[in-house]
Amino acid sequence: MTTKQATHAATTAATIKAYADKITADIQQGKAIIEQLEAHAKAKRAESEIAAINKLKAANQTIEQKVQDLKNAHESSVPGAKADIDAHIASLKSAIEDIGTKLKAQVAKK
Repeated sequence: MTTKQATHAATTAATIKAYADKITADIQQGKAIIEQLEAHAKAKRAESEIAAINKLKAANQTIEQKVQDLKNAHESSVPGAKADIDAHIASLKSAIEDIGTKLKAQVAKK
């Protein structure tokens, strides 16, 4: 491996680590929000929301696995893996907002 290749590999590894750290922080934040929503839903006995929250937990685990896979991915597959993770994160955030809105609406009705 030449010095240029080694530098490029180190830069790529640092970029992946920074991205993985950011996504891990997003995952942790998502977990905290999901736990709050779950507590709210259980208190209200909102079965459909509890089921949706369980799906969110599974989606969160899927993202965690994708981040682990990214750390071992070949350089050529990194952009696609990042795009896939970003899409999953966006979908998860949207679903969290939807459930939060539904739970707030249920509280407002009572």
